[in-house]
Amino acid sequence: MDSQENLKIGLAQITPVWLNKEKTIDKIKSYIIDAGNKKCDLLVFGEAILPGYPFWLSFTNGAEFNSTIQKELYAHYLKNSVQIEKGDLSEICTLANKYQLSVYLGTIERAKNRGGHSLYCSLVFINAKGKIETVHRKLQPTYEERLVWAPGDGHGLQVHDIKNFCAGGLNCWENWIPMARTALYAQGENLHIAVWPGAYRNTVDISPFIAKESRSYVVSVSGLMRKTDIPADIPHYELIRNNAPDIMADGGSCIVAPDGKWVVEPVINKEALIIADINISKVYEERQNFDASGHYSRPDVLKLNVNRERQTPVNFE
Repeated sequence: MDSQENLKIGLAQITPVWLNKEKTIDKIKSYIIDAGNKKCDLLVFGEAILPGYPFWLSFTNGAEFNSTIQKELYAHYLKNSVQIEKGDLSEICTLANKYQLSVYLGTIERAKNRGGHSLYCSLVFINAKGKIETVHRKLQPTYEERLVWAPGDGHGLQVHDIKNFCAGGLNCWENWIPMARTALYAQGENLHIAVWPGAYRNTVDISPFIAKESRSYVVSVSGLMRKTDIPADIPHYELIRNNAPDIMADGGSCIVAPDGKWVVEPVINKEALIIADINISKVYEERQNFDASGHYSRPDVLKLNVNRERQTPVNFE
């Protein structure tokens, strides 16, 4: 069988070293090495895993305006966020190249072209040569996320060839946006990457739904977070720990085939490198009777326009 038709995927369901960029990078690197040694072609991490999801907002009255507590936590988050232009992901890129492994990595990005003081929930794609191909900034932060994350743009709505597969990715509730999904489908996506902070209640429903709609493989990868994972060296540790539930993120990473059937059922409350093999033929089989951007589309009646320009407040000439 043609080796280009098979893909070995690793789902890194991990707990970050919460709000600590350097230590979380070290953990990410260890999973890349493990996946590389196990001959994975693609490794996916959850949403915002580097350096972690802003769980504190729900437990510390995050919407209080001009709060000293919120300002200090935001400053700590900012200092531990990722600046790609400064090479924060260079060691990860080097490992991707060493093991010829593509990586989807959920990050909190401190975007230089937006001044470097606002944060974006960004899904970074690193190819098997260690090159960052796209940085997709989440189009619309959800609910309390808007207190710390800025809205992104369409620049990262792009797909990537990995062997005979065509992969694209979205962050968390972006996966519920029909037109965001459509933008990826229309570029030939047949491997949909959905990253989440960690909730079985999300992945168990939407993953099969997207697979059936797109007739693609769907890989949903989540993080984990428990009260005991809150480090004592962050600002307002006692306040957060006293108000946090025992489990904030329970995982739910899974893979669904193009017919909506489980390849890997959601994995709960377990830190692990989950590995599975998929084959492109299953996509071709399911597209025979439905192809959302091909024979089952009517572009003469319904058409989507996408602005992929990277947004910046100033153009210098």
